Amino acid sequence: MDKIRVGAVSYLNTKPYIWGLQHSRIMDQIDLLIDYPSRIAAGLIKGDLDVGLVPVAVIPHLQNYTFVGDYGIACDGEVASVALFSEVPLGEIKTILLDYQSRTSVALLKILLRKHWKTEPDLIDVKEEFQDRIQGSTAGLVIGDRALEIRSKYPYVYDLGLAWKQMTGLPFVFAAWVSVKPLDAAFVKEFSEACALGVGHLDALGRGSHLASYNLHEYYTKNIHFYIDDAKKSGMRKFWGFLSEFQ
Repeated sequence: MDKIRVGAVSYLNTKPYIWGLQHSRIMDQIDLLIDYPSRIAAGLIKGDLDVGLVPVAVIPHLQNYTFVGDYGIACDGEVASVALFSEVPLGEIKTILLDYQSRTSVALLKILLRKHWKTEPDLIDVKEEFQDRIQGSTAGLVIGDRALEIRSKYPYVYDLGLAWKQMTGLPFVFAAWVSVKPLDAAFVKEFSEACALGVGHLDALGRGSHLASYNLHEYYTKNIHFYIDDAKKSGMRKFWGFLSEFQ
């Protein structure tokens, strides 16, 4: 039997899922690829992957998809690992460098700039590391582990999860497990159990990881929400509604 090709993101916030998959029998049924979000999304769109922890901004562009269980990456307020970093206040920012690793975070920033913060700086897509270019009136959208590492470096940090909560009153979903091919119900059940296994070990994973700039136990247990409940699904639909205005 051909193995199911599964793509997961290479960030600290997906470590519980990767741990759960690697410590369950599901590994006998899958080929696991670890990469950053935009590449996982591209793999699903091209058909190189069957299942992926995909940025939710990409989901409406998939021709056929189903959610695999109710696990993902979400927040209900401050997320910590997706933020706009600047040396000057928001109103003085003239240019923002956009992180190349996530379409969802870029789309969320554009929505917040227009509808919440009501400012229109120049936006520049970058394809390489750019943190050293964040200076003066040039800010940067940084996501993932790198965002946690530089939180203390800049005087102004605008957390996108918190800004979304302030604007909408809803949680925000950054990524969800999605399949672009039919899956056996038994596989979906076992896959969800593997995700639950990893999420059930958050305390141990937080203690077993070290990041000098941020408390990972707090990150895993307060900032990141792993279960996609009805409120988070409402937030995701709200986000998709805003996305349609930007097409």
